Order: sequence, then structure tokens, then C-alpha cells
Amino acid sequence: MSEARPAMQGKKKYHHGDLREQLLEAVRVLIERHGADAFSVAEACRLAGVSSAAPYKHFADRSDILRGVVLLAMDRMRRAMQATAEAYPARDPRRIAALGQSYVDFARTEPGIFRTMFGLTEGHEDDAELTRAGDETCAIVEQVVADHLGLAPSDPEAKLRAYALWCFVHGHSFLCLDSKLPRDMSSIDEAALLRTVGDAMLPPDPR
Repeated sequence: MSEARPAMQGKKKYHHGDLREQLLEAVRVLIERHGADAFSVAEACRLAGVSSAAPYKHFADRSDILRGVVLLAMDRMRRAMQATAEAYPARDPRRIAALGQSYVDFARTEPGIFRTMFGLTEGHEDDAELTRAGDETCAIVEQVVADHLGLAPSDPEAKLRAYALWCFVHGHSFLCLDSKLPRDMSSIDEAALLRTVGDAMLPPDPR
């Protein structure tokens, strides 16, 4: 679990936009420590070294602050997945497994944020920015699958298999975080598991 940057420990002269980012980083740290339901805005202000009124120059309320944290997290996860996808050529089976691993790794590295990302549901369907961020992440999986199958990302078959792969790695991520893996799978070879799922969903010699 990562902690706040040293800059938070003292007063700082902020440039435009710095205060907002510093506050979001403080909230991220507190979510990892206590969970999204347990942190307080006042505690985040103390950690960021700002006044209790400062957040409301940038955010409407506590929910809006959480939204800002989630948007940054979604961008971090998307960039990590994109970098993984670009590290392998199309149709390389390692690309599928590595993409899944990057998702699971993000969940393990930022478990509190990962839970918050998928627990922030109120009004989510009406939030164009959150929806777009989610769609951009899904598009990476769809593109990798489509490349492997030699299809367009919009092809129903590519979308179906991409969704099936996402369901697996998402479920596996939460089972790991919740310590709910079956006892005889506690020492599972995760790389082998992801390769097995990738091979099952995307055969080595696609049509």
C-alpha cells in the first residue's frame, strides 16, 4: 500500500491545480488506509496541509471528491493496460495473459481504490466522463481480442470474448482481495491460470 508523498507533510505554496491534485492524493492514501466509507474530508485536508474550506473550491461535495479519485485511478489502470498491450505483437498469446495480469496487479496494488472504482455506482450511468473512462478501458481489451481473432473490435464475437475475459480477471481479482480462493488454490500459479483462460477463450490458431 503506497503512502502520501512527502510534500503533504508540510505547508506548500500551490500553483493553479496543485491543491486539487494534492487533495485527491491525500484521499487516495486514506482510502487505502481506511476504505472509501471511513475516510473524512477533514482528515484529508490535514494530510494534504490545506484548510477545511479548500476542497470546496474544486469539488461540490464528498461524493464529487471520490469521483475525482476514481477518475484518476481509472486513468492509471487504463495506461497500465495499454502499456501491457503494446509490449506484445498481435496474436501473441502472452499478450492476453499479460493484459489480465496487469488488471489483477492493479487490484492488488490499490485494493481500496479498486473497490471504490466498482462501488461508486450512484449516478454512474448518467456521468459521461466516468462512462467514457470505463469505455476506454474496455476498448483496450476488445482491441487486443479483435487483433488476436483477426476481427474488427466492433465485431460481436470480439466483444463477447473480451467481456468473458474481463469477467474472469475481474472476478479473480475480487476473490484474491477478499481471500476467497478455494483452499487448494491458495498457492495457484497465477500466470499459468491466466494463460489457460486466455487459450480457452482465444485459441492459438484463430479463424
